[in-house]
Amino acid sequence: MTITVAKFKDVAEGTQPGQFTIGDRESVSSLADLDPSYKRLLDEPVTAIVAVLGADGLPNLTPVWFDYEGDTVLLNLATHRKKVNWLRKAPSATFLLMNPENTYHWLSIKTTVAREIPEDDPVEGPRVTEQLDRIWVKYTGNEPPYALRDPSFDERRVLFELDVVKVATFGRP
Repeated sequence: MTITVAKFKDVAEGTQPGQFTIGDRESVSSLADLDPSYKRLLDEPVTAIVAVLGADGLPNLTPVWFDYEGDTVLLNLATHRKKVNWLRKAPSATFLLMNPENTYHWLSIKTTVAREIPEDDPVEGPRVTEQLDRIWVKYTGNEPPYALRDPSFDERRVLFELDVVKVATFGRP
């Protein structure tokens, strides 16, 4: 598998012709091959903005906790959220991770849904809960288990595995 990375030109070293356009494109064999300054955005607890198409066909943006395994982006959602059905209907999502210390340093990842795993699955369901606990620790620093389930009902989760299609990068830390 190869991932195309579009590297936007920035103005970190002053203005230049064609600034804020794509300067170079390169192929990487995996997310692990990204420049370390962008890989850092994947590994640190940077809140991502995910865009999915809503029922009205318009993009819907939501902040989410970001996680991945290898070249698979993981999106863990409560099954009662509208985003779940939207992803099933239009199985693609774009994630934007902005450096909280410099918003002109960011990474965008375009993805498609490869599969989904319900938390109730007798074989793979425990993985959904384990992944939720992992991102709970990553983003809050608290011990598991994940402590934000809606107490008014038996909240269930679904884990979407998304394949990376394209990546765009911009700026420096």
